[in-house]
Amino acid sequence: MTLEPETQPEAAARPTLEGTVLAVCLGPGGLPKDPVDEADLRPLGLEGDRHRFKGHGGADRAVCLFSLEDYRSLWADGVEAQAPGAFGENLLTEGLDYAQLRPGDRLEVGRGIVLEIHDIREPCGTLRKVDQRFPDLMIGRSGFVCRVLQGGTLRPGLSIRTSQD
Repeated sequence: MTLEPETQPEAAARPTLEGTVLAVCLGPGGLPKDPVDEADLRPLGLEGDRHRFKGHGGADRAVCLFSLEDYRSLWADGVEAQAPGAFGENLLTEGLDYAQLRPGDRLEVGRGIVLEIHDIREPCGTLRKVDQRFPDLMIGRSGFVCRVLQGGTLRPGLSIRTSQD
């Protein structure tokens, strides 16, 4: 009797996810952040963007992503917050399927800007300013925080897509 080594099926390649940057937002700290025409992205985040609380920034949390689809879902639950920037996001996107994204995924924004998803954004009590049901109501639709692997100039209208690196 000869034993053949077990072969593992090759992992299926994940599809490329694509969307658009609808808004680039920054602020002095706290909520909301305000949309801007463009902003320079550096290793620690957008130039001119500030954070009031320890742990709300840094290399692993340099950029906060949020989707228009999650705004719509929260609006359906009666949240009265107007996009963009109401939830403190730096980039508001449309079309990128957040349910398919995972920590470690890389995103190419425009040509050459690269972000790496560090973690799911943990909604905090600061968001109660928007709706008293937060942070609980936001769980599962809170966006992501990202590292900056390659900076550049961000502006609305840029494509955003998963990178196959």
